[in-house]
Amino acid sequence: MTFSLILPIVLSAVALFFASFLSWMVLQLHKHDWVKLAQEDKFMEAVRGCDISPGSYMFPGCNSMEEMKSEEYARKEKAGPHGVMTVFGPVSMGRNLGQTFVYFLVASFCLAYLTRLAIKPPATDFMTVFRFVSTAGFLTFFSAIVPHSIWFKCRIVGHLIESIAYAAIIGAIFAAMWPAK
Repeated sequence: MTFSLILPIVLSAVALFFASFLSWMVLQLHKHDWVKLAQEDKFMEAVRGCDISPGSYMFPGCNSMEEMKSEEYARKEKAGPHGVMTVFGPVSMGRNLGQTFVYFLVASFCLAYLTRLAIKPPATDFMTVFRFVSTAGFLTFFSAIVPHSIWFKCRIVGHLIESIAYAAIIGAIFAAMWPAK
């Protein structure tokens, strides 16, 4: 990969980071992804009493396939409720924002690498680069949430809108800055 792609890689990461901020904080595409429990105080008190370590949990849960086949598990499964719960430790907004930026930087680098393998400069027109990068970008940003949504029932509407926007942003930046020689 040439050094001429460093600027579009970094610029794309910065643009995607700010697009993510706009998506979450201004447009609030994920506002309805999570809803408040009707009896939140009662639930929190019950969970607090269980002294649960940070991590992801499934209920009813099991530790083996044999346990999943047991009558006790079947009884719990039938009685419900079923769910997944993630318990956080202390949250560091700075660390999370930093990791988000690194994610966009790595994604931009990988898309630059893929595009450089597929499209050789010079004299590549804007639309050729835009179509390739935006398609690969859409696959990058959207594909992971689909199986997650299938298994864990999360909403994907906001993710779909973000993925289309991110793909267009990164496609336009790379197309506009693709090396001429």
